[in-house]
Amino acid sequence: MRVPLSVLDLATVREGHTSADALRGTIEIAKTADELGYARFWVAEHHNMPAVASTSPPVLIAAIAANTERIHVGSGGVMLPNHMPFVVAEQFAILEALYPGRIDLGIGRAPGTDQATAAALRGVSPYLTVEQFPEHLQTLLALLGDDRIDPGSAARLQATPAAASHPEVWMLGSSTYGAQVAAALGLPFCYAYHFAVSSDVDAALHLYRSGFKPSPRYPTPHVMVSASVIAAETADEAQFLAGPSRIMALSLRTGRLGPIVSPSDAAAVELSDLVGATLDSLPGTQFAGTAEEVAEGLDELVTRTGADELILAGTVYDPATRQDSLARIAKVWGLI
Repeated sequence: MRVPLSVLDLATVREGHTSADALRGTIEIAKTADELGYARFWVAEHHNMPAVASTSPPVLIAAIAANTERIHVGSGGVMLPNHMPFVVAEQFAILEALYPGRIDLGIGRAPGTDQATAAALRGVSPYLTVEQFPEHLQTLLALLGDDRIDPGSAARLQATPAAASHPEVWMLGSSTYGAQVAAALGLPFCYAYHFAVSSDVDAALHLYRSGFKPSPRYPTPHVMVSASVIAAETADEAQFLAGPSRIMALSLRTGRLGPIVSPSDAAAVELSDLVGATLDSLPGTQFAGTAEEVAEGLDELVTRTGADELILAGTVYDPATRQDSLARIAKVWGLI
């Protein structure tokens, strides 16, 4: 049996289209993932980026959950230094009450933006800092029903008056820090391999597994690893469709952010020898090929990492391309 597959989405905005188009596209992708048998559909938190409309995961999660039937819907993730723990707890307590047993709360430590935008989000509050992340994470867990943790000053607070269940909380990370936090608190851990391929996933997962302290919900370590994928009819077509992801990676590297370009425009940019050489050194899409080729790469990733689940990212120009890619992979993987 192969491990479960899930989907990570950013509600990317493409050239010539609006934020509303991007959000509708994400909902359609989620509906497809639900029908195909994917386990989870997560949306990221990014701010002040021309190509990303996923700025408020709780709002987008509500819309996605309302338009799907069984798939878990969650955040990949909520960047906790941008928010007070009580606010996040209230938001996800409402989501869990509306869609019990289907809500995931993935927590990250990064700002999800540049420092100036992070300052605009956090204001001058001395309580929203990266240094306070461990304390805020434990407060959030206590507010969401984790009775192992002393709530401290939050003891008088209730995220919701009468909770019947609680969201599933995950720790996200692309370094050994997140792995160690997840291990210490007995949380499932998702490693962001899709954008951290040069980092040491092996070291992070070793630290997580070796330092894991069992919790009531997770008596043993549980790992999900992300990967960026595009599957198409042929390998050449997949590489063509992956062009926009390489341009986006270049834009992030150079600070020249913009909407997602079309595959044809991406191919035109790649004709430049200098740009082409630069793009060859960027990750873009890790597994681009036929569904069989992508599945082979994912099998190797599972073997290498021992992942219990995989979550699939993938920057494409057209949501229909993403839906087709997910359908091809689901068929080969055995989800359908």
